[in-house]
Amino acid sequence: MSSRFMSPTRRCVGTRELGPIVCLMMVAVLAGNALAQPATTRPAATPAIAPKEGTASLALKRVVLFSSGVGYFEHAGQVQGNAKVEMQFKVEGINDLLKSMVVEDLGGGQISTVGYGSKDPIEKTLKSFAIDLTGNPTLGKLLTQVRGERVEIDAPNKITGIIVGVETRRQEIEKGRIIESEVLNLLTDDGLRAVVLESVSRIKLVDEKLNGELQKALAVLATAHAVDKKTVTLNFLGQGTRKARVGYIQETPIWKTSYRLVLEEDKKPFLQGWAIVENTTEDDWKDVGMTLVSGRPISFVMDLYQPLYIPRPVVRLELYASLQPQTYGQDLAARDQEFRKLAEAARPAAPPPGMAAGYGGGMGMGGMGGMPAAAPARARRAAGRTGAPGPSEGEALAEEGVDIRQGVQSVAAAGKVGELFQYSIAMPVSLPRRQSAMLPIVNGEVKGEKVSIYNPGVHAKYPLNGLKLTNSTELHLMQGPITVFDGGAYAGDAKIEDLAPGSQRLLSYALDLETEVAPESKGRPEQLTSVRLVKGTMFIETKHARAQEYTVKNSGRKAKKVLIEYPLDPTWKLVTPKEPAEKTRDLYRFAVDAKPGEPAKLLVEEERIDRQQVAITNLDEGAIQVYLSAKVVSEKVKAALAEVIKQKAAIQKVVRDRTLLEQQVNTIGQDQTRIRQNMDKLDRTSDLYKRYVKTLTNQEDKLESLRGKIKELTDQETNLRKTLDEYLMGLDLQ
Repeated sequence: MSSRFMSPTRRCVGTRELGPIVCLMMVAVLAGNALAQPATTRPAATPAIAPKEGTASLALKRVVLFSSGVGYFEHAGQVQGNAKVEMQFKVEGINDLLKSMVVEDLGGGQISTVGYGSKDPIEKTLKSFAIDLTGNPTLGKLLTQVRGERVEIDAPNKITGIIVGVETRRQEIEKGRIIESEVLNLLTDDGLRAVVLESVSRIKLVDEKLNGELQKALAVLATAHAVDKKTVTLNFLGQGTRKARVGYIQETPIWKTSYRLVLEEDKKPFLQGWAIVENTTEDDWKDVGMTLVSGRPISFVMDLYQPLYIPRPVVRLELYASLQPQTYGQDLAARDQEFRKLAEAARPAAPPPGMAAGYGGGMGMGGMGGMPAAAPARARRAAGRTGAPGPSEGEALAEEGVDIRQGVQSVAAAGKVGELFQYSIAMPVSLPRRQSAMLPIVNGEVKGEKVSIYNPGVHAKYPLNGLKLTNSTELHLMQGPITVFDGGAYAGDAKIEDLAPGSQRLLSYALDLETEVAPESKGRPEQLTSVRLVKGTMFIETKHARAQEYTVKNSGRKAKKVLIEYPLDPTWKLVTPKEPAEKTRDLYRFAVDAKPGEPAKLLVEEERIDRQQVAITNLDEGAIQVYLSAKVVSEKVKAALAEVIKQKAAIQKVVRDRTLLEQQVNTIGQDQTRIRQNMDKLDRTSDLYKRYVKTLTNQEDKLESLRGKIKELTDQETNLRKTLDEYLMGLDLQ
């Protein structure tokens, strides 16, 4: 029966397969340990666990590296009785330790405490002692803090007494030269005595407890100088010999992948993948089980090491305390049972036959050299020829080219952990500190088709040599570079993103100089497609079209499949071809079969429908005539538009007539103003004055007649506009 590190009320359950992401652990603070200064910026290192007298040792057994910048480290071994395990960590790694550590006593024992050095500010810690050493106090200030305490001093004779205080005395040793001396005043059995501190060679606090406080304060000052590493102590309580385990997360470099891809005629592409791992810790990894996890788990650093102090409110006593609203948590019992079922279901399936998926094994990395490897086909053919002189070693290598199938086999078994994907290295891994290594994780044939990929944004004239790669393995291929070998020689470099089993992705590795692509834009006029009249509004649809023609010329000796990439605009509809060969998030891909020496054509046509609304009353006669002459407009719509033109013409005639009458009124008004100005200067009995009066009388009669006609025309215009509005609101034609 195992006992894991737990709180007094609840056990923290971890799952070995899920490693560091299944459980966060609360750790108890062991008071009195060394104080830590602020952390440095150097990377945290995996702790070294060195056995000491009275302590146990747990060796590193398992390393899980994640693609999020952290690693999970698991130590295991045996403890006996009540044992302590001391581990040293870089200060900057303590936060990850407090966030993730899982401790297990697997033999019926239990974990009491996990102690580590506090990171309280040194001034705050020093002030907590009976003797305050902050501010680098002098001997006199130090003795002032312990007034009333009994001390033993040698000055030079031995004196025992109680400290009364420390005073500063001024003494003239020469004319005009005065010095200051600190004097310790003591109450002895013989009375008060004053002792110059300069003459004192030894001072001892008689109170052992107070003397211990001083020693503790000095120890804090001493340990505060060690900022690199801090000791974490695990306390195991139990009887007999039993197994123990401890795991934690620390910051590590992300593991990377690189691939080699071999392309040969009449053979499937051969893919070889390597995982690149780095041991940046301070310790050697010796025969550790290694797991590499891909995916994007969320990982962060939280400051759990720094003590946090918050101001507390002052609460006044109340005679009658009122009730406060209450909140209640949910019942988690049923949820816990569901979680256990899900955890069991999430355990990785057994690896494929022939692949060991454990974290350890009986074979070291040196055993890889003994794995069987198939002999190259051309070498077997050469061995069958007799009597012919054999080629030299260099000539044979040149003839064979690159064959990565020889001598390498994958040592990784795939498995899925929740939303993450892991590679379990089948054999123990040994890697010295500050060293890196490459581990083969993929080695086998995959599905692929050679293509040429043209995108004018990459190169306006030539496409790229590429491969339509299908991940036909059972492994999740993590992103990384691919070195491509074609025909036994280096052909170029490519890069892929994460590729799940069964997924397909294009990759390109070189410029295809044998194939040329010439794009040509072809204009298309816009076209009126539909006109509707609904309640005085004209709904107009116009079709816009565009076309691009590609001419592909293959100057090679073999037929090629060329994929032409074309930008995908969701506002345009693809017309020709009806469907693309492939469609990505922002691109169409069209396939063109290019035979040697024969130009191949591809026409891409798209169309877009624009819709607009226009009030019919805002259209002039010229704009309406455009729609009357359009073939796409129905006869009913044309008849309605003709009626609108007729009614608007009638309104315009009334408006013109009224405008002419209003101009006459304005002219008469201007003439009357002139006559009145002249009349003011004439004698009322003169003939001219009388003639002006007669003229004004006739003009007033005419103005009255004109204003009547204007009113009639205004009423007529209002009625005509009302009739037009009623006619328009009644339209619903297409």
